[in-house]
Amino acid sequence: MEGFLGIKEIDEAWDFIQKKSKLHPKVAIILGSGLGSLADLVTDAEIIAYKEIPHWPISTVQGHAGRLILGILESTPVMVMQGRTHYYEGFPMDVITFPVRVMERMKIPSLIVTNAAGAIHPDFKPGDVMLITDHISLIAMTGLNPLRGPNLDEFGERFPDMSQAYDRNYMQTVRKISKEKGIHLREGVYACLSGPSFETPADLRFLRTIGADTVGMSTVPEVIVARHGRMHVLGLSGVSNKANLDGNTETSHEEVLEAGKIIAPKLQIIIQGFLKTL
Repeated sequence: MEGFLGIKEIDEAWDFIQKKSKLHPKVAIILGSGLGSLADLVTDAEIIAYKEIPHWPISTVQGHAGRLILGILESTPVMVMQGRTHYYEGFPMDVITFPVRVMERMKIPSLIVTNAAGAIHPDFKPGDVMLITDHISLIAMTGLNPLRGPNLDEFGERFPDMSQAYDRNYMQTVRKISKEKGIHLREGVYACLSGPSFETPADLRFLRTIGADTVGMSTVPEVIVARHGRMHVLGLSGVSNKANLDGNTETSHEEVLEAGKIIAPKLQIIIQGFLKTL
């Protein structure tokens, strides 16, 4: 079937990366809006601009640097995506999740996904970090599932299980690290919408009713594809803005980026601590 990125394109990107770096990463990390500073901690880094990599999608959003970084973080070989692409930018789902397919082709066993998310839970405040325990994939439920199209049997089965999308052992590790480091860790369910418009108060009240604690415009397609390829996933949301359930406040992308300055140091501590346990 034409129109979908397949093994040929995945291997072309994989081959290009291999020529740039001989590193064999054990963990891949995707950094969301305003959270790219963690990449600066990677040592012995080989930096590749997304635009250089065959078929790799290039982000158009402020706060996403568009660089792939391969190196060492806490003695662990890592591949860090400094920024991601989103459905609202005009990319099809197979393009958005293409980097995850390349990670799987590289046999990277673990994926850490981060994002900046809006609070829905009334107790959550900007600057909080939430451990994602599960997600609501409204974007996939309404037909935009990243596994739509021919199944790539090399990675996984046609109907993959999503009952444990986020690794339970990884969650326990993060709970322990947060407690030791004095970080107040929230936990909850992340809802994924298509964007780019922020949610109406009615949208947020609906999402709260069905069990969502935060909401954003990314992450879930990547997690679905990662689990299809049997990667183990850790998910972390940085709460960037307060829930606007009553319609009395406005939300902006600038607010999201500003909150990232508070969230990023907390995420760094958690992720560095997590990597030390591997």
